[in-house]
Amino acid sequence: MDCRAGNDNNPGTTPAKPLRTLARASARTYRPGDQILFQRGTTCTGTFTPRGSGTPGRPISAGAYGSGTGNKPRLQGNGARAAVLLDNVQQWELHDLDVSNTGPATTTARRAGVLVRLTDFGTGHHYAVRDVDVHDVNGADFKDPDPSGGILFAVQGAATPTGFDDVTVTGSTVSHVDRTGIGTSSTWGHRPEYPDGPGTAFVPITALRIENNRVTDAGGDGIVVQNTDGALAEHNSVDGFNMRSAGYNAGLWAWNADHVRYQYNEVTHGHGTRDSMAFDIDGGNNGNVYQYNYSHDNEGGFLLVCNGGGMTSADNAVRHNISVNDRNRSAPYGIVSVVCGPSTRTQVYDNTIVTNQSGTAMVSDNGPGNVTFRNNVFVSSAAGGAPVSDPRNTYDHNLYRGVGAAPPSDRSPVTADPAFAAPVPAGPYDVQLRSESPALRAGTPIADGVVRDWFGNPVASPPNIGAYQGAGVTPRYGTGLRAS
Repeated sequence: MDCRAGNDNNPGTTPAKPLRTLARASARTYRPGDQILFQRGTTCTGTFTPRGSGTPGRPISAGAYGSGTGNKPRLQGNGARAAVLLDNVQQWELHDLDVSNTGPATTTARRAGVLVRLTDFGTGHHYAVRDVDVHDVNGADFKDPDPSGGILFAVQGAATPTGFDDVTVTGSTVSHVDRTGIGTSSTWGHRPEYPDGPGTAFVPITALRIENNRVTDAGGDGIVVQNTDGALAEHNSVDGFNMRSAGYNAGLWAWNADHVRYQYNEVTHGHGTRDSMAFDIDGGNNGNVYQYNYSHDNEGGFLLVCNGGGMTSADNAVRHNISVNDRNRSAPYGIVSVVCGPSTRTQVYDNTIVTNQSGTAMVSDNGPGNVTFRNNVFVSSAAGGAPVSDPRNTYDHNLYRGVGAAPPSDRSPVTADPAFAAPVPAGPYDVQLRSESPALRAGTPIADGVVRDWFGNPVASPPNIGAYQGAGVTPRYGTGLRAS
């Protein structure tokens, strides 16, 4: 396709005789192995809504052609439901596109950049979005079951159990969208763990991988996986979320989802105090793991533990993460907040949480309990400190500094300067431990099979307290000054 110099009377089968409009390209029914290619450096307006499905090993793809790797072809939705809408099709791949969808200001119109939607379809297989840039989507503040956002996979309908299988979003960017950056949703969420869930059965999205993406300036959630089993979210960056939404939002989290692994992600600049934390163990989360993530400078804090009423959220772990200068000044929240309904067997261990922000609690609890904090470093350098306001959960072998008295349940606390590599940490490498640190080899062993820390060091035996498991290091900076 060439939206600048093509002609809809052309066959559109060669670069020499391309089609011109998205309407003409969308009118065709494509076959397995077909490619729909857009000329680099051109702009197409309207909605690309192709028909037809690929087969295993022969997906249909839409991408770019032309010389060079820059100037991706632009698809501008101009306020449509989606600029790219894959509706009740499967075996599709999108790559090397620039997608936007700006229309008149609205509080009612749902809009998306890329929307993959299944309605009473059954199981749809194989969807890939790679190297796609989505930006400037001004949809209304709707989360689910019919959301607005950047790159979305939505299951709808109530007649035929429906779900996605084999979904990847890789190497893509999402910027200045309302409301969700990258997300999934479903109307098939009913199960014992979520008895009030939508639909009559649970049909999880399977083999979901969200990797190496960057989300900036999301009006609501950064990346949210709903109704999934076995999803992986790794090496993503979320910078700026909950920027305009009136709802509850987090940087990277799940709802009604089991066995999700989040690792090697960076989340920062969550805005506002209605949630706005980097990570969240929420309703119907079971067997999920946050590990090797870096959180910093979020107004809503590092972690929320908030099971939904009547739901089951059990056996989740938050381990080997680093939080620097997060905060939440809105009671009953803190940098770590344990609120809402009770979860079961939540384990938070081997993390380092340090802040220079005043007026925030380090940990705050409004009643549910059932969280065990073990081998964590909790440090505040702010005037007045950051108290651990939590009489209900269990603490063991943590280091506390500038947080007031250690919780009474911690029978083996360390209350001393951790001797970080930098006196006032400003980044993850600053929280390495010097050779005189009282946290070295002061933790209690945890049999979880984890053999490396955030930095790649072998887990010490006995372990250090905190995310750093290596040997003592020399100071990184002198007299509290950060190196340039």
